[in-house]
Amino acid sequence: MTGYGKASVVFQNKKITAEIKSLNSKALDLSTRIAPIYREKEMDIRSMISTTLERGKVEFNLWIEKEESANESPLNGALLGTYYKQIKNICAEQNIPEPQDFWPTLMRMPDIMSRTEVQQELTDEEWNIARQAVENCLQQLTDFRRQEGAALQKKFEEKLDNIARLLSEIEPYEKSRTEKIRQRLEEGLQSIPNVEYDRGRLEQEMIFYIEKLDISEEKQRLTNHLKYFRETMEDGHGQGKKLGFIAQEMGREINTTGSKSNQAEMQNIVVKMKDELEQIKEQVLNVM
Repeated sequence: MTGYGKASVVFQNKKITAEIKSLNSKALDLSTRIAPIYREKEMDIRSMISTTLERGKVEFNLWIEKEESANESPLNGALLGTYYKQIKNICAEQNIPEPQDFWPTLMRMPDIMSRTEVQQELTDEEWNIARQAVENCLQQLTDFRRQEGAALQKKFEEKLDNIARLLSEIEPYEKSRTEKIRQRLEEGLQSIPNVEYDRGRLEQEMIFYIEKLDISEEKQRLTNHLKYFRETMEDGHGQGKKLGFIAQEMGREINTTGSKSNQAEMQNIVVKMKDELEQIKEQVLNVM
């Protein structure tokens, strides 16, 4: 969901700039700052953004920069001449010495700077140009997101491969622990003096105990989740929440595997799998 886009267009003496930024969010959280002349088009702009972006905390700005020549405030020559004549006449009538330098006095007179205000009325022609800036900045944001998404998918594939590899590393310990359990139980019984036990019953108890520690189903389900995660990534955009749910299910199977692991080597592998999954969970929040 993270992205950035900025685009500018020129209309007459104005530079129109659109800028958009997006961060993680569970839904589309849009805030806008739009130049007054384009406020009447705010709903159109929001519609354009919501059509392009499904999720994310989005900040959109649209502003105008006028050329320097457009910001110039020319002197009001006619009023300047009137003030000059009035000052000279008053000085002559009242016997007051004329100022040696008229400019400081004249420049302080009211309305000496005449500024031509730009008519604040949006025309269809200007809006079509401004709309291009909005569309271009949205396209930049989309391109940015695609690049980030491709890099993120590559990262996910790497983490999924690591989990699958670690899962396969459990198998040797899983096979050897059955015999270790048998030996431990028999040694425990032999350590008790003058004890008699039914070997058939012992076998039944061992089978029951080993079945409780069996992780075959957890391994199979985790393998299916890894496959489903990859398939969901290939389905295109808008799968972020779904990927999050799959990651949660992967976590359940890894946790159950850890609780059934009664060997330090197996538990160490489970810890590594949890670390890989945690990195997936952190990054999946950034997927639309």
